[in-house]
Amino acid sequence: MNEGAENEMVAVPPGRVTLSDRRTERSWPVEIAPYRLAAFQVTRALYAQTTGERPGTSPGDGSPVEGVSWWDAVRFCNALSQRDGFAPAYHFDAEGESEGAGEGEGIEWDPSADGYRLPTEAEWEHACRAGTSGPRYGPLDEIAWYRGNSHERVHDVGGKRPNPWGLYDMLGNVWEWCWDVYDAEVYGTYRVLRGGGWFDEHWSCRASVRRRSHPTFRVDDVGFRIARSVGG
Repeated sequence: MNEGAENEMVAVPPGRVTLSDRRTERSWPVEIAPYRLAAFQVTRALYAQTTGERPGTSPGDGSPVEGVSWWDAVRFCNALSQRDGFAPAYHFDAEGESEGAGEGEGIEWDPSADGYRLPTEAEWEHACRAGTSGPRYGPLDEIAWYRGNSHERVHDVGGKRPNPWGLYDMLGNVWEWCWDVYDAEVYGTYRVLRGGGWFDEHWSCRASVRRRSHPTFRVDDVGFRIARSVGG
């Protein structure tokens, strides 16, 4: 990754993606409006520059930040928006502003804001596929860090081949938080994770694979990347 590229945004074209859930055997189509998505997962360097904090265990600033909760990620989005002069995408009430706010409540997303935000699950899968139709956008060893080649550790972003739209590490390295609730009826406020990580076997590093976690949990193979709505 070139110096100063941590915040590089890629214009993602509109499209349509079909999401599916293995547990319920349900599929549903989603229309995608154009938006922008970061070419790289948020790095430890960018996170530290924005928040003053360096979570995770990796010693390198070029690796994706990990060990961040969903709440950490949405607060980072607002902080980076304010730093760069954009309107924050997220609004918190008293519960959402409290330290350790737990249940994913107390927050609203303003779609009209031009600031940074988490991608929706549909946006994430649309961007990951980048016009391809298979489970992956290329041979796994060429595009992703996963258990078979990672030596069970995280790696600097951008070290593997990008997808056809110029997005790196959409599969592997760290799982990525999305905005969406996973399944409110069964899992409550748990949020969606996508992409697979450095500790996962090959079958978890596919465009359609979904994982979930509580919005306050911090896990050592979970990070995120940022999006912006078009017009921002």
